[in-house]
Amino acid sequence: MADNQITTVNPFTEEEIATYSFMSDDEADAIVKRSHEAFLDWRLKSLEERAAIIGAIGDKLRERKEEFAQLMTREVGKLIGDSRDEIDLCAGICDYTAKQGPAALADDEREVDGATAFVTHSPIGVVYGIQPWNFPAYQAVRYSIASLMAGNGVLLKHAESCTGSGEFLRDIYEEAGLPKGLFGTLRVTHDQSDNIIAHDLVRGVTMTGSDKAGRHIAAKAGEVVKKTVLELGSNDAYLVLDDADLELAVNTCVQGRLYNNGETCVNAKRFIVTEKNYDAFLKAYAEQFAAIRLGDPTDEDTQLGPLVTRSQRDYLHEQVQKSVAKGARLVVGGEVPDRKGWFYPATVLADVAPGQPAYDDELFGPAASIIKAKDDEDAMRIANDSRYGLGGGIFSKDVEKARHLAATYFDTGMVFINTFDVATPNLPFGGVKNSGYGREHGPEGLKEFVNVKTVKIAS
Repeated sequence: MADNQITTVNPFTEEEIATYSFMSDDEADAIVKRSHEAFLDWRLKSLEERAAIIGAIGDKLRERKEEFAQLMTREVGKLIGDSRDEIDLCAGICDYTAKQGPAALADDEREVDGATAFVTHSPIGVVYGIQPWNFPAYQAVRYSIASLMAGNGVLLKHAESCTGSGEFLRDIYEEAGLPKGLFGTLRVTHDQSDNIIAHDLVRGVTMTGSDKAGRHIAAKAGEVVKKTVLELGSNDAYLVLDDADLELAVNTCVQGRLYNNGETCVNAKRFIVTEKNYDAFLKAYAEQFAAIRLGDPTDEDTQLGPLVTRSQRDYLHEQVQKSVAKGARLVVGGEVPDRKGWFYPATVLADVAPGQPAYDDELFGPAASIIKAKDDEDAMRIANDSRYGLGGGIFSKDVEKARHLAATYFDTGMVFINTFDVATPNLPFGGVKNSGYGREHGPEGLKEFVNVKTVKIAS
């Protein structure tokens, strides 16, 4: 990247895709102001009028699905099937929001003594989103569609790696009928981004990224007393209890670790297996990982594509090496392939313990941490022994027991029982502890950036 340019690069071919110029401060300021000006009219639209345009955005996403999917795969190395699925998820978010948004955001009549009252969910203004590269469409859609449904304007600072995807999404929104300028894309530096947070016309900030970046964003927003929603990193634990269906657990945990090339905050990452099942689980899991095929992410038969950048690949390798140096056992993978493209093999680390990056930190790529627990109770203790708390999972044939553990003891924002999942439009998504705060999706997400306003009328 030149000082004043962004260059996107294909992680598979290592060839340049496109070059973009960073915006000047005046250009960025103009985009903020255009979003605010468009918001002044958009907020006056009825909920049903907004829903109609959001539904049209879903239709347009499906219409341009293949074009968008191919662009995402070129920019970040996602398997083409994962890219197509991502567009389907985005369209589903639009469908849900268009159908359920008007009811979720409608005025709420309340009974009070000697008066009548109602609560409105009024738009607040321009919401600024700072988003990562691993889901070029979804990360931007999930906050922007909810904010637009609420009547807000929206700004997007996307990751440099997927600059083209951010601008492609803006064009789709406008082709579907969203007023021009309401959704604005910003090509700005980190310093310029801090100025956007402080901008008088920006009323809220949402960010997905690392916990380190989240602390910075929260501090900058806190200086100017602005609402934030943060979806940060995680080290999601999946528990394989004594009575688990081992075949189901192994197959699901392999899928959950490798989904999206392993570059997902809510990937299954730590596999906490009771002593009873540990050896059998590790053997079966390692056999499947050893057979994973690396290759061209546009090839339907490829099972694992390249990581997004060379630095991302090298950092993952460093974490694996440090974990081995501190006592983890390398079972499968762990060596950088001698080939073009920023590939890392499906890697299994056993005997993972506290003090190792594989236990303490997030491994953002296809490396699995297998941890032995004495029994079910110990497995739950280990799962919660993390600074993160986004998602997690439980494998057990006793569903009632698993429900109780999930609801009462699992210190995360989401728990999946006998399955792996990423996101569902009508269910809230978000975490606790260093995984952030606030929720996206569902009625909870629709109401994050609204002014919950009380109006009381004397009888």
